[in-house]
Amino acid sequence: MNVDWLREICLSFAGATEQIQWGSNLLFKIGGKMFALTPLEPAPVCLSFKASPENFAELTERPNIIPAPYLARAQWVALETRDALPAQELARLLRESYEMVFAKLPKKTREALSSAKPVERKSRSTKPTKKKPSRSR
Repeated sequence: MNVDWLREICLSFAGATEQIQWGSNLLFKIGGKMFALTPLEPAPVCLSFKASPENFAELTERPNIIPAPYLARAQWVALETRDALPAQELARLLRESYEMVFAKLPKKTREALSSAKPVERKSRSTKPTKKKPSRSR
């Protein structure tokens, strides 16, 4: 798991957005509510996300997975290493996190987001842009 892989997975969910917050944390949100976060600088944990009560209990018994600092009472887990979970299982758990947060949004917001398409990442052009000459009077 790396940040590019994480962005690809999380932004593939309908209406998902990303935002840098709290200094250097990359948050993934749906309807303004976060469903996953990762620090962009070295930190004790490399990824946190919401889990169901059953998954929370099971995941926190595994090595390198702990209750997420500040978010554990809301059933969030934190991965201490990037390889704490296989990629396929992690992708499934991120989808579940997204769906749990989405389900708690107001009905109007859910309906608006359901019709939204996943965010498409545009490649940045390396061509310099031309400025129009300014007119002087």
